[in-house]
Amino acid sequence: MPWWSWPLVLLMAALLAAEVHMGYPGLRSWLPYVLLLPLAVALLIWAGRVRVEVGPGADGERELRAGAAHLPVSAVGRVDVVRGEAKREALGPQLDPEAFVLHRPWVGPAVRIEVLDPDDPTPYWVVSTRRPEDLIAALR
Repeated sequence: MPWWSWPLVLLMAALLAAEVHMGYPGLRSWLPYVLLLPLAVALLIWAGRVRVEVGPGADGERELRAGAAHLPVSAVGRVDVVRGEAKREALGPQLDPEAFVLHRPWVGPAVRIEVLDPDDPTPYWVVSTRRPEDLIAALR
């Protein structure tokens, strides 16, 4: 998650806790804050937990992992960096319905990874990553 989302989400949680506190005067005054602020932190951590990495798989072969999905590096074809308008096009009008997409709006660039496995119905992956050049180098 981007740094600026943390103060916004925590402020929203604090305002919601204050409204609950004012709306239910018999309730312990600290209870909404104790419940909602840690819940907001947990939500922020959960939303930013997705990892994109290349490493050894269960069978020892190197694989690309994006969240819970994984793809053997041997099945990776052409890899392109998409930024700005090209990213909007890749995620909009040009998007194949069978493509795997891991899009995080707060991450700028993405990579489009062609899948060469004939048994895989997914034609390509579009994955947001902060360091697309490093990911491309790791896939080679």
